Amino acid sequence: MKEKKDLVKNTIIISIGKFSTKIVSFLLLPLYTSILLPAEKGQVDVLNRISLFLIPFMTLEMDEALFRFIIEAKSTDDKKNIFTQVALFSLISSLMWSILIFIVGNIFHYEYTVWLIFYCLASFIYTVVNGFLRGEGNFKMYSILAFVNSVINILLNVLFLAILKMGLTGMFLSYIIASIGTGIYGLIYLKVFRFMSLKVNKTTMLEMIKYSLPLVPSTISWSVISLTDTLMIKLYLGDSYNGIYSTSNTFPTIMNTFYSFFNTSWRESASRAVNNEKKNEFYSSVYLTIRRFLMGVSLLIIGLLPFVFHILINKNYNESYLYIPLMVISVYCSNLASFSSGIFSAYKDTKILAPTTVMAAIINLTFNFLFIRKLGLFAPILGTLSSYLAINFYRNYKLKKYLVLPKDKFMLTNLIALAMVTYTYYSENILLQILGALISIGYSYYINRILVNKVVRDIIGKIKRGKNHA
Repeated sequence: MKEKKDLVKNTIIISIGKFSTKIVSFLLLPLYTSILLPAEKGQVDVLNRISLFLIPFMTLEMDEALFRFIIEAKSTDDKKNIFTQVALFSLISSLMWSILIFIVGNIFHYEYTVWLIFYCLASFIYTVVNGFLRGEGNFKMYSILAFVNSVINILLNVLFLAILKMGLTGMFLSYIIASIGTGIYGLIYLKVFRFMSLKVNKTTMLEMIKYSLPLVPSTISWSVISLTDTLMIKLYLGDSYNGIYSTSNTFPTIMNTFYSFFNTSWRESASRAVNNEKKNEFYSSVYLTIRRFLMGVSLLIIGLLPFVFHILINKNYNESYLYIPLMVISVYCSNLASFSSGIFSAYKDTKILAPTTVMAAIINLTFNFLFIRKLGLFAPILGTLSSYLAINFYRNYKLKKYLVLPKDKFMLTNLIALAMVTYTYYSENILLQILGALISIGYSYYINRILVNKVVRDIIGKIKRGKNHA
């Protein structure tokens, strides 16, 4: 069906724009870990997670409403009405929250309060522009903006950290300049003045809030899971352990990166397919494909990491090696839970998302309180894993209202392969680690061979067509 072709095409476009810069960012990890002490890297992580927690309050997730409603807009006037409501609401809300953050930050003597405000505002501008581009289906421009944003961020990090030695200030400034700069360029590209007026449409505004409001506790709960871990580690273990935790999470982020390429186009394709009579067949097919792909990526990270970890990571962060497999599994479960949210959003049934993520946040918080003194960093990691497992099972149960996701015939062999590769990861025997790497590569190809072979055939076909035209 057309939606499946569009999903593949849009995912490839997004991947081209983002993947190269993610690789460069990953390769710059030695720079960060050599210049910043674990405690400093922990401070960056704290500010980032606080901002992720605050931004949904500032915007009420209206950028997601913008994306979903623009898809169904039938005329320029409809788009103008939708964009105006989002812009007016978010502008007033952001101003109010900036004042509140400044007051609260000064009360608690948080030294990075001003940076936090600009960090949030920069994210706000960038996400609103992206919401409009996604709704328009303009993934080429979405991808270009992501590429430019990442390149500017990376170059400024090198300039401010390695050359000017600005430390934390340099990292904050890099993100803010990159996000605001690309956000403003996106607004100019969209010729945003065409879609702006001062007319408040209460009906549209309330309809969009009804859609976006349930997303706020959902998004916040995801952030709470992350923020709870960060603050509990800071409180009981110290900033240095937050640096270790953040470094451990760098490698599972590779999988999150792959999934983010897919998820952006998936939400759009799921929404456009919702009125298609073959939608359930489409949803089920995509689910099995992405589930196997994520398992393959998980195995490859765990299987290959023993050979590159000490090359990429400074010895001050060696302890982070212990926690990576559990974090990889946690991210795998998180991504599967995100898949179902795309279907709920397609049906505009976003109210189910909030209670499930709130439940997950409570599980994580409880686990942290009970075990962080005894288990150290394993407590937040296991708590997060438990949260994502719970949310995944519960959402799949609720999803039965619309469709029953198919069972994966590789489920048992996936678990066996994962156990074997994880065992070799922790062994100090180089031969066992080589065996683990071979298993991860071979098995990942086996469960994804249809997808891999198709991609290879398409690439070869394009190369041959290019030669014939030359």
